[in-house]
Amino acid sequence: MNVNDLSESVIFPVGEKLESSNFNGTVWLNMLTPFGSALPIGNVTFEPGCRNSWHTHAGGQILLVTGGRGYYQEWGKPARELHAGDVVNIPADVKHWHGAARDSWFVHLAIEIHPEKGPATWLEPVADDDYDTLK
Repeated sequence: MNVNDLSESVIFPVGEKLESSNFNGTVWLNMLTPFGSALPIGNVTFEPGCRNSWHTHAGGQILLVTGGRGYYQEWGKPARELHAGDVVNIPADVKHWHGAARDSWFVHLAIEIHPEKGPATWLEPVADDDYDTLK
């Protein structure tokens, strides 16, 4: 897929393609504040079907959805469908994942809370069988 195929308007540039084993597809990252800042904010763009692995944030995280359709899920809870304008407050140390619906691009701002508490802890990938049950 080409990043120019985004059907939703783009607020921030998509940034650079992120090479990471913590995502199951193609994702782009544009840091809006520098790594190491007191409040790191990244614009994250997922291609359709792309999602990250289960993970936690020692200080918590906030997601501000700016485009497309995607999902957020906390361990042991049902997945929540997300659309532009949705806000997700993720408490510290809560195991979760987020990513695009299989038929839509998904874009959010990721705000890392209390980055001084440490980086994200990456865990296992989201099982295909679990993801495939989502609409």
